[in-house]
Amino acid sequence: MRAARRLCLLVVLQLNLVSHWARGGGLEIVLLVVGTILLTRLVSWLGERITKRIDANARETDALVRSEAAKHRHALAQVITWATLVVIYCATGIAVAGRLGIPLTSLVAPAAVVAVALGFGAQRVVQDILAGFFIITERQYGFGDLVRLAVPSVSNAAMGTVEDVTLRVTTVRTADGEVVITPNGQIGQVTNLSRGWARAVLDVPVPATVDVNQVSDLLRQIGEEAYAEPELSKLLLDPPAVMGVQSIDVTQFQVRVVARTLPGRQFDVGRALRARIAAGLLREGINLPPTIEGTELNGGG
Repeated sequence: MRAARRLCLLVVLQLNLVSHWARGGGLEIVLLVVGTILLTRLVSWLGERITKRIDANARETDALVRSEAAKHRHALAQVITWATLVVIYCATGIAVAGRLGIPLTSLVAPAAVVAVALGFGAQRVVQDILAGFFIITERQYGFGDLVRLAVPSVSNAAMGTVEDVTLRVTTVRTADGEVVITPNGQIGQVTNLSRGWARAVLDVPVPATVDVNQVSDLLRQIGEEAYAEPELSKLLLDPPAVMGVQSIDVTQFQVRVVARTLPGRQFDVGRALRARIAAGLLREGINLPPTIEGTELNGGG
């Protein structure tokens, strides 16, 4: 009987302690955790809602071609959402530590030592965050841009469409569907192919026996016909221009054709112009080499 009484007293005492703790700091901790979960979901929902509205308001000819302001707002919304969540988690952790009776003032010295250790051990992370901050504030590129990222330690540059930009990493999807994630601090050079406008440059090789004026007139006519087509006129900013003879060889010379296009569409325009130039020259009886060399270069707006 005495053992049963002692057990009952012990259970009652423990229940009183739990009840007292629940009425005090325990209940506050539960409320803080639940409030943090609800607040983080609300912030994530608002961030997703804002980014969807930004994408819906982008009035361009292609989903990959957006205005510079929309790209910047999209990246900024993602960064603000991420930073807000970090602040919420940190504030909740400090509040919970205070409710548990952990003296925060006594943690200042150990926290300083840990911060110094992390500073030495996480230099690359800090470098990535600082680089990401300047990428976003300087509007170097944003969501939907067609970019080429050069990393000093990697021989092949990653080229594709930007799918995500955070303070730490940049996510790019290549033409093959591969997703390339690059830390911002490791990016040595950025080539933005979607800034303002772009340029398709084609060097057309022609036999040296052909009249250069005839070829120039023919190429100019082909460019005007391409600009008059509805599908290409949406991608071209003006009719393709014939720049003249670019180089002279023993057996051939090259005539350069330049076309200004919408950002990111220089590759499509270059392929279409190559096909029309090859067909037009063959109609005039001008034999071409097996391929027409051409490069697509980015221009400024």
